[in-house]
Amino acid sequence: MKLYSFAPATNAQRVLMFVAEKEIDLPVVEVNVREGALFEPSYLAMNPFSVVPFLELDDGTCIGESVAICRYLEELYPNPPLCGVTAKDRALVEMWNRRIEIDGFMPVVHALRNVSPGFKGRVVPGTRTDLPQSGAITERGKAQFGILVDRLDAQLRQHAFVAGETFTIADITGYFMVETARRIDLDLPEHCSNVLRWYNTVASRASVPH
Repeated sequence: MKLYSFAPATNAQRVLMFVAEKEIDLPVVEVNVREGALFEPSYLAMNPFSVVPFLELDDGTCIGESVAICRYLEELYPNPPLCGVTAKDRALVEMWNRRIEIDGFMPVVHALRNVSPGFKGRVVPGTRTDLPQSGAITERGKAQFGILVDRLDAQLRQHAFVAGETFTIADITGYFMVETARRIDLDLPEHCSNVLRWYNTVASRASVPH
C-alpha cells in the first residue's frame, strides 16, 4: 500500500496529517503535478480524475478523495480514533467535517484557484481547460469563509475541538481550510477568539506537515 501525493497540495497534506496522527508507516510517492504527470497514461489508469492524493492498495485498487482515504485507514488503524468511536460520535464528526468542507474549505479552494496565476487554465481540479478565472467566485468564497468561521466560533466557544472534546478529522479539515484562506490573504477575524485559540492548538501538533 502506498500514497501518491504532492507536498504543496492541501488535500494531500490533510491525509499526511491524518497518517502522522496515527503513526502509520505508509510509503509516499511524490508526483510531479506541476509538470502534468497525472495526465500520463500510467497515472490516468490509476486515477482518471487526475488529482492527488490517492491510495494504491496491494491488490492494485486505487482510492481517491482525502476523506475516503482517511476512512479506509481508520478501518485498518482504529487507534487513535479520528472519526469517532460511538455511532453518535461518528455522526457528529461527519456532520462537522462536511460542514467545514462544503461551507468553508471548498469555497476558499475555488477562491484560490480563481485568483492565483498559477491556476490559470486549471480552475477545475484535475483538468487543463480554457475556463477563465472568475473574480466573482473568489469574492464569494471569501464571504462564505467568513460565514463559516463565525458559525465555527460559536461551536468552539463550548468545545475544545470542532466535533467535541477530542481531536478528529474535522479539525484537520478545518485547519487546512484556514491555511488555504491565508493563501488569498484571508486571516481569521480577531472577534473569533475561540477559532483563534483552536487554530493555535491544532497548529502546534507534531503531525502538521512542514
